[in-house]
Amino acid sequence: MTAPTVGKRPADLLREGRRALGVPLLWLGAFAAGWVLVAAVDPNEPGHYPTCPFLAVTGLSCPGCGAMRALRDLAHGDLAGALARNPLAVLALPVLAWAWLGWVRGRFGTPTTARASVPAWVQWAAAALVVLFGVARNLPGMTLLSPA
Repeated sequence: MTAPTVGKRPADLLREGRRALGVPLLWLGAFAAGWVLVAAVDPNEPGHYPTCPFLAVTGLSCPGCGAMRALRDLAHGDLAGALARNPLAVLALPVLAWAWLGWVRGRFGTPTTARASVPAWVQWAAAALVVLFGVARNLPGMTLLSPA
């Protein structure tokens, strides 16, 4: 259980808050920096980013293919273009934001809330969804799911 905040000096509370938020803020900063890079340097232009290793080896699109172009489209306000590039990546962003906020909230909670996790069936369902998306986007006639 966390120590009560009653009677603590503001400087001590600030130090505890910084310690609790350090790693989540580093992850948020890394994500933001990557998004800014993709928004500034066009992934549609050849030579700026490496080719997807799965695509290079197999010639098939992985579940993440098109995600950088989708993030670029989102950064430029083109939701329809982003959904055309990789709908799974676009739909995963709110889920990732929710998970990140839960992580931050857990850093300030009691040990029981800090250890709360996603049920196993949800994790398996998410993994199955990613695999099914990866298979479906490579099936003949499923051009709707292929990265444009």
